[in-house]
Amino acid sequence: MANPTITGSTYAGEFAGKYLGAALLSADTLDKGAVTILPNVKYKAAMKVGSFSNLVRSADCDFDSTTSTLTLTEKVLTPTELQVNLQICKKELHADWEAAQMGFSAFDELPPLFSDYVIARVAAEVANATETSIWSGSAGEGSFDGFETLLTADADVVDVVAGTVTAANVIAEIQKIVDAIPSGVYGKEDLTIYISQNIAKSYVAAQAALGYRDLYNVGQTEMNFQGIPLFATGGLADNTAVAAQKSNLFFGTGLLDDRNEVKVIDMADIDGSQNVRVVMRYTAGVQHGIGSDIVLYS
Repeated sequence: MANPTITGSTYAGEFAGKYLGAALLSADTLDKGAVTILPNVKYKAAMKVGSFSNLVRSADCDFDSTTSTLTLTEKVLTPTELQVNLQICKKELHADWEAAQMGFSAFDELPPLFSDYVIARVAAEVANATETSIWSGSAGEGSFDGFETLLTADADVVDVVAGTVTAANVIAEIQKIVDAIPSGVYGKEDLTIYISQNIAKSYVAAQAALGYRDLYNVGQTEMNFQGIPLFATGGLADNTAVAAQKSNLFFGTGLLDDRNEVKVIDMADIDGSQNVRVVMRYTAGVQHGIGSDIVLYS
């Protein structure tokens, strides 16, 4: 097979929304719908958080609104502008792409064009970076404030001091989280405990030791603790967990925003080289709603 070429000197991203959607939403947390996704956030998304007090009163013949109050506070989700500027030599990916076209691949659907193949490889890395930023990111180069950072700064969040989780103590540690869940949240349909990978591994090992799982053949069964789903993510730092409703955690992006961009530029016709430049521009960010309904174990 000849060296890969890109039709025309530039792929300008006719399906930029599709590629960026795949890059961002293939992050585990988003792909599996573990949080609420707010697409097409142009600049900011303002979320009104309401708290009622004394809503129900004893009945009489009058209308009296003085005893019932609604306190509104505002949380703002501001997606961060991010980009990928990558230059690679076509020969570096040629062997992989050629093997894929010949059928030596585990994937059922393969990008027929080399430009699509390059974007797919880069998109996979963007997804990994997005997953990490969602949970443990901090504002800085190539990242945005993740849930750990935001929840730590929110004084209303219920904090539970974490220990070093092992198979011997993981059940007791997760029980601490459950015990700290506010009564008004406990039992809600979308309540989830998000756990780091080391907590997930310890929990599987503990279940196996207790005979609830096959010791050597776990499979892909979903985990839960006392009926509460456990969602394992590589984005959380070790010995970290969050208990919250999916409807109280938000991810915002501007998938159809005019600032989004995907380009693959073949430099062969420009400088005679075998280099390909990949450009991606997109926005992403997270925010939580009611802090007092969330438990942070860290």
